Order: sequence, then structure tokens, then C-alpha cells
Amino acid sequence: MLELTAGKASPKDNPMGSTKNNQDLYSQIDSYLADKSNQIKTFSRGDIVEGEVVDTRDGFVVVDVGFKSEGIVAGRELKSDTLDWRDLKIGDKILVYVVKPEDEEGQLVLSIRRTQQASAWITLEKAKKDNDIVETVVVEANNGGLIVEIGKDIRGFIPTSQLDASRVYLNGIRQVGKDISSKVQKRLNSLVGEKISTRIIELDREKNRIILSEKMVTQSRDLEQREKTLNKVKEGDVLEGLVSGITPFGIFVNAEGLEGLVHLSELSWDKVEDIGSMYAVGSKVKVMVIGVSDGGKRVAYSVKRLLKDPWSQAIAKYKVGDVVSGSIQKVVPYGAFVRIAEGLNGLIHISELSDKLVKDPSDIVKVGDDVKVKILSISSTERHLGLSLKATGKSSTVVEEVVEKPQITQEELASAIDTAIDEEINVKE
Repeated sequence: MLELTAGKASPKDNPMGSTKNNQDLYSQIDSYLADKSNQIKTFSRGDIVEGEVVDTRDGFVVVDVGFKSEGIVAGRELKSDTLDWRDLKIGDKILVYVVKPEDEEGQLVLSIRRTQQASAWITLEKAKKDNDIVETVVVEANNGGLIVEIGKDIRGFIPTSQLDASRVYLNGIRQVGKDISSKVQKRLNSLVGEKISTRIIELDREKNRIILSEKMVTQSRDLEQREKTLNKVKEGDVLEGLVSGITPFGIFVNAEGLEGLVHLSELSWDKVEDIGSMYAVGSKVKVMVIGVSDGGKRVAYSVKRLLKDPWSQAIAKYKVGDVVSGSIQKVVPYGAFVRIAEGLNGLIHISELSDKLVKDPSDIVKVGDDVKVKILSISSTERHLGLSLKATGKSSTVVEEVVEKPQITQEELASAIDTAIDEEINVKE
């Protein structure tokens, strides 16, 4: 029962008013309790909470951790490698570690120093979630990869498979073989002390396990560079790149992130016999863009179109009817190819090898033979010379004679052997 107060009536005098007042009171209490800012929280040692700086003085910082609670950070608990307490301003948000829920004076004792490692893990968890880049320093190498330092007392691991290939293998191309393992280990050891940008693959605070990847960074950069180049490039543009692969049908070139093929026919104006003698993986090369299709999935480059066409220069010196010197480069069933000059080749058709019937061109000429030939035709569109050996009057004619010999007798065979022995003895004497 409520008692009267000065100037107010007793509930006995107005029972309906009493009920309404009680309901209002209960409603106010519920609203107050529902407001988290009015709640009082009990902290335990080891809790890490976010607070707001409300005061900074020489030797201590006052932090409001909410729930009507303020704590003190003082002495050595102010020291941190990641945060200088003297730079703190009123209103700054910081993470603090609960050292004591209550000291002798009933104050909440907090620490900035002890949140350093916890703060680093929270930062790493955010970096993993946002796919942010994490900077590391290599401190050790082993058979599986690199041990790196991320922050004070926090280390992670980059497996060899997650390192950019250029760090691990010569020319950035993955290799196999019995000697490769020792070479890889040597290259890994040389990385100690280097900074590597990574992204987090796996993060487990309880197991203190952090797996990182450099590839996720470099590949992302490559994709960004590729899209940038693809959006601006057009046929006829000249790019500079690196040879990323060599095949029997040409070379692959990565130019400004955009990988494409230089087909064998686009490598040189001259006939290419050995691509490996011209290029190596990692070689710098300038290329012309001659085709982009399927949204950049197929890119065609050319090297020879950046070079002067030797055909137009070389052929200007000759005309039909000239007799010139050359060297047999290749013999085929239908004739022989002759090099007249650098970048200038022609064909002697089998019918132009001899004034006699030729069944096999190799009976007339061999690779490496020096010959004189007459120019029968010049085709600039097909870049082709028609040549003749027989027209110079210098051709050879192979005459095959088949002589039927009678069956030799045993006596004749013995006599022939004796004669051969006598002749050999006389030669030695």
C-alpha cells in the first residue's frame, strides 16, 4: 500500500489512479532495463573488450568499456609495439584486456599491452574475411615452404605450391627431376629476410595455425592487368612481354598480363627449323597483336611483322633468267629446296633437276651441296622462286646399268680370293 506524500492523495482515495501509476512505473522500469547502456556487466580476467578513451594523463588512460563501467590502464600495461598510448585522444576506440575485474579500490584494471597479440589475430580474421593482402617477412625455409612472421610472436606458413613460381623455379616454369628438389631448397633459403605479400588461406587461432598464399596475390594482379590490357588493346598494337612457353607449333608470350600465341609461321620471315635455338622461356620479346577472339581467350601475336621483310629486299636483286648460286637445304620426293640468300628460298622441281628421268631427287643432289641454278619464276604473293638445275647445263645424270653375270664356279671363286690376297700383300710391301 502506498503512503501519502505531501500534497498528494492516498491510493485509497483514488484506486483507479493507483493502477495507472503502477503501470507507468513498470513500463519505465522495463524500458530502463532494455537499454543496454544502463546494464551493468561483470567482467572476468582475460576478457578482451572494445572501449572508448575518456581521459589520458601522465601514466594512465581511463577507458569506458560500456555497461556503466570504466577501467584504468597504467604502468607497463600501457606498453605496446603496435600502439603508443601517448597518441590516444578522447573518443578513440581501442581494444583492452581485463587484468583484474576489481582492484583494492574497486577499479577495473585493464591492459593495452596484453591485447597486442589478440588484436593481431582479430585483424587477421578480418583480413581473411575481406580477402585483404597481408604483408609478411620470411624468417625460415624448410622442405615444404617458408615460415614467415606476420606480427610480433605471430608466424604463418607459405607452402611451396603457394609461392609465385618465379621465386621457386628457374624462369618461373615448374620443373621436375631428381636434382630439382635441392635447387628449389637453395632458392627458398635465399628468400630469408625478404618481404612477401600474401592472402590468408586458413586461419585457426586455437591451433595457432596460419596458412598463406602468395599466388592468390600475384594471380589476382595478373587478372587485373590482363583485363586492363584486354580492354585497351587492338589489332596492330605492339606490346612487350616474356616468353612463357615453347611448343613445336610456336611460342606463348605473356605481354602485359595478356597471354597469346606466336604461331610458327609468325616467328620469322625465314623458315624456322629450331624454335629452341631462337627463344628461351623468360626471354623478352616484342610482339604485334594480330588477333583477339572469344573475349580474349584466344590472342594471336606476331614477331615477324615487326621485322623488315627480307624477301622484298632480297628479290629486288634478281630477275627471271638469272643464274645464281645456292645451297641445298632439303631434299623431298618432288624436288629440292635451295637457299639463294638470307630469307630467300626456292624449289627445284624434280622435273628441273636433270634432262634425264629422275626417280629419286637424292640421286642428283644432297643436303649441303652448292649448286648453280637458273630462276624460272618469281611469285611475290606466294614468296616463291621456281628454279632449275638442268637449265644451267650443270646437272648430273645417274645412269643405272644392270649387267647379267654368269654364275661363278668354286674354282673361279678360289682363284679370285688368292688374287685379292696377293694384291693386298704387294700393296703392304
